[in-house]
Amino acid sequence: MIKVIVNGSFDIIHPGHLRLINYAKSLGDYLLVVIDTDERISKLKGKDRPFNSEFERVTLLSNIRAIDEVRVFDSEEALINIIKEYKPDFMVKGSDYLGCYIVGQEYCKEVKFLERDEYSTTRKIQDFSNR
Repeated sequence: MIKVIVNGSFDIIHPGHLRLINYAKSLGDYLLVVIDTDERISKLKGKDRPFNSEFERVTLLSNIRAIDEVRVFDSEEALINIIKEYKPDFMVKGSDYLGCYIVGQEYCKEVKFLERDEYSTTRKIQDFSNR
């Protein structure tokens, strides 16, 4: 079985997320998506985030056909532990991570990158706020 992992906030699901998820699933048999807790997102992105709660994000992602499992993490150490236990063949990241250290990359056989498109949760929230 070829195992694939993707991690992120997945705060407001948009076509860019679906493209990433579908690409990740095309690489293997089992796709694990790991998302940040609400508290972690608030620390990383500001007190007004996340827009959707952890429960809502897990519920939405769990109902996307390409995703086999969703887990939640609250620290880099917790993410690393999930990756070490899962032992993925591939980790998939957006191309904005090219050339950067990726948490847990040393526990994956290979990191694959998908070219980012124009979709961004932060941009979506800013567009909505500016209306």
